[in-house]
Amino acid sequence: MCSETGSRYTGMLLLALATAAIVANLLLYFPNGQVLEPANITDFVWFFHGFLGAGLLVTLMLLRGGGEDCCAHRCGVSTARSMLFPVLLAIQGTVGAVYCVVISSLGLLSGPFCDTGSGNYTYPFRNGSLEDNYLFNQPTWTTCQEPEHIVLWNVVLFSILLGIGMVEAMLCLSQVISGLCDIYCGTCIRKGQVSASRTWEFSSHFPPDLFHTISLLPSPHTPRGKPVTRKCLSKCRT
Repeated sequence: MCSETGSRYTGMLLLALATAAIVANLLLYFPNGQVLEPANITDFVWFFHGFLGAGLLVTLMLLRGGGEDCCAHRCGVSTARSMLFPVLLAIQGTVGAVYCVVISSLGLLSGPFCDTGSGNYTYPFRNGSLEDNYLFNQPTWTTCQEPEHIVLWNVVLFSILLGIGMVEAMLCLSQVISGLCDIYCGTCIRKGQVSASRTWEFSSHFPPDLFHTISLLPSPHTPRGKPVTRKCLSKCRT
């Protein structure tokens, strides 16, 4: 089933999350506000998981429908291609969000690229076991002396990107499932109207002559004294 209001709020939430992911990824290039040489930046930052994964691929998913709301492809569009295309975009957004989750997790586990006091940059936490990981041993964070507070900077931003990716993955996956269900079932709820398939199913339980009695019903949008004739549902069968 398609809900325009739900899809609209989902799109707004995804857009906000994608923007936050891009900003968080950008901040990783400037630890503690310092401008570093590209060779001294943590390697997982260069995977662009915030820019590309949680940012661009998710944002492209919101462009479906050519300006219509996220539900347009499931309301009144009969071609299979137009119904399948937004589902493919939602799958693309899911892949981008999962990519952000994977890279953020690896970035958290491996730790930052920093100077331990010898003048050379290295990964002091990369060879540790999961039980002795620096994430659970905060006093070891002082091992990195330059850039200042680099460990805290990386932990916070990679954690933010990890959370954003997980939320985006769930939202995009829900859009995939919703789109596939609508393609399979062929149903839609839009502004209180029921799809033609549901109308046909409903009318099949009543004798055809019953619908011939519905005529000359007044419409709330027509002036008084000017009746409007509705087509009988039984004519749809011809």
